[in-house]
This record gives sequence, C-alpha cells and structure tokens, in this order.
Amino acid sequence: MEKLVNHQLIPTFYRGKKVFVTGHTGFKGSWLMAWLQQLGATVKGYALEPEYPECLFNILQPLQLAESIIADIRNKEKLKEEIRSFQPDLVFHLAAQPLVRRSYQVPAETFEVNVVGTANLLEAISQLEHTCTVIIITTDKVYENKELDVLYKETDVLGGYDPYSASKACTEIVVSSFRNSFFNIEKIDHHRKGIASVRAGNVIGGGDFSEDRIIPDIIRALRQDKCIEVRNPASVRPWQHVLEPLSGYLLLGALMYNEPVKFSGAYNFGPNPGDHLTVKDLVEMAIKTWGSGVWKNTGSNDQPHEAGLLKLDIGKAESMLDWHPKLNATEAIEWTINWYKKTESVPEFTFKQINDYMLL
Repeated sequence: MEKLVNHQLIPTFYRGKKVFVTGHTGFKGSWLMAWLQQLGATVKGYALEPEYPECLFNILQPLQLAESIIADIRNKEKLKEEIRSFQPDLVFHLAAQPLVRRSYQVPAETFEVNVVGTANLLEAISQLEHTCTVIIITTDKVYENKELDVLYKETDVLGGYDPYSASKACTEIVVSSFRNSFFNIEKIDHHRKGIASVRAGNVIGGGDFSEDRIIPDIIRALRQDKCIEVRNPASVRPWQHVLEPLSGYLLLGALMYNEPVKFSGAYNFGPNPGDHLTVKDLVEMAIKTWGSGVWKNTGSNDQPHEAGLLKLDIGKAESMLDWHPKLNATEAIEWTINWYKKTESVPEFTFKQINDYMLL
C-alpha cells in the first residue's frame, strides 16, 4: 500500500459522509468534530453536556453539526432512535468515563458507562440495514499490564487493575462478542458492518481541562504561577498528540468502509518505540516550552494504583494501514503547550493545527 493512501484518502473520503460521534463534547471528541467539519462530513453528536465551561467544545462553537444530542449513552432507547433516524455511514464511539482516578470513586458507574454503553451502541447498530463502519475507542490500558519493558500487541491478554482499565478490557470483550455474534465477517453480505476497536496511548493536546490529567494539571499550575505537583514522575507512558490517534481512526474508518473483512479488528495507535517518555520528561519539556515553571514530586504510598510502565506495539497499524506517527514526543508537547499559550483566535489556531498536521 503506497503512502499516498494516508495523505489522499482521509481528505476525500469523508466529504458528504454521515458520521455519528458519541462523546462529541469531550476533549478527543471535540478535536474529531473539528476535523470532520474540515473534511466536509455531515456529523451528528451524542453526548452529555460538557463538564467544564472552558472546554474545547464550547471554545469551538459554532461547529457545523447536523445535530448535537445531549443525552446519556446508557439511555438505550434514546440512543437507538438517534442512530436510526440519522442512518450513519460511520460511527465513532468515544463516549466514556475516561479517568483512572475517578473510576475509584465511581466504579459501578464506570462499568455502566463504558461497558453497557458500548453494548447499547452496538445493539442499535445491529438493527441498521445499510452499510455502516464502526470504530470503538478504548485505551492502551486494556492489556494485562505486567509493568515489564515490553511493547503490548493487539493479541496480548486483556486485563485491568483499576476499575477504568478493567471496564475498557470488558468493553473489548463486548466488541468481540458483537463482532462474532452479529457482525461476523463470514456474513458480511448480510449485515454489511465493519467493527474495529482502537487502543491509543496517553493523548495530549490543547483544550483538555479535565481533573487528574497531567497536561491540564500542568497548565493550571503554570497559569497561576504555582508549583506543578507530580504524582508519578518516573512512570513511562506512550504520549502522543491527539491528532495522531485521530488520524489513525479516520484512516481506519475509510479503509474499513471499503474493505470491512480485511480491516475489522483491533489496532494500537501510539508513538514510535523509542519515543516513550517519563512523566518527569513531559513536565520538564512543558516548562521549557511555556518559558517558566517548577515542579515537585507529591507521590505517596496511599494514592490509588496507577501503572508505572506501559508501552504499545504499533506494528499492525503501520503494516496494515500504512499509518505512522508524524510528531515525536517533543513536538507533541510543543504543539500542546503552544495551544494553551494562545490568548486569542483559539478556534482558528485549533483548525490551523489540524491543517498543519495534514500537511506533514
């Protein structure tokens, strides 16, 4: 497969396509909505109200959406009706409870949203009679993480220490069950559905204001001229700019729409193997780009468990999709911090970063 597929398929494929996005008011969902708008897609979103007034979704308004439905993914009948009435060509499922530390506070809710919510979505899609491509966004934390210096592959054992990670591993089992039971590739001519799950590394980028995420924590401290408190400075993560996995999702969606048998399955999206950084590295690069700031280690033994080491093998996405990371870790951090340094024309700068990324 030639590289021109990556550069030409995304800009042309989505024009005029009907795309249903759950979780469209969230951080990744807002970036995806902006990109789909740039691509000329007709987009319908389904999500809860934005959690933070200063969130990216509100910053980017007015986005050109067919509809923005504010509703809970656990409301099965509402979700079914919104999907049925829209008749989407593609579905990107991002709606989730996405935070590890919050999952310790609301474990049952985390499982309800992430597992039952995904089952609700797939049940609704199983009742569509036309061709539809579905991308289920999970996480790199679905693997049974032994915290060894290894790159986890899509075929490795699933697991999860904390409720969030376990809920996403359960989500992968739900996806596999629906793929076998309702979207079996041997019956593709009958159901005409392609289903993929995508597992991305730690995503950073402008417009994230969530609690208990490292970049928002850094920005809040820097803006208030406070010391940055870092819980796990030695932890290693597959950091990547938000546009990296989104480019993979968009490319996979386009390829799977045309060849669902070939491209259905699970895919990792992360940085190059040599580009995994510690939290300490990320914090110090962020301070350098911002131009000021200090940090301190505030970790303790009584804090909720979070993995110390996690790396992804992206070989399948590279070989099957011809997808490759475009930004190294330093560039990803610079792009992120430069977004937060903007004090005006932030929507325009957001779209500029999307355009700049597509030209790389």
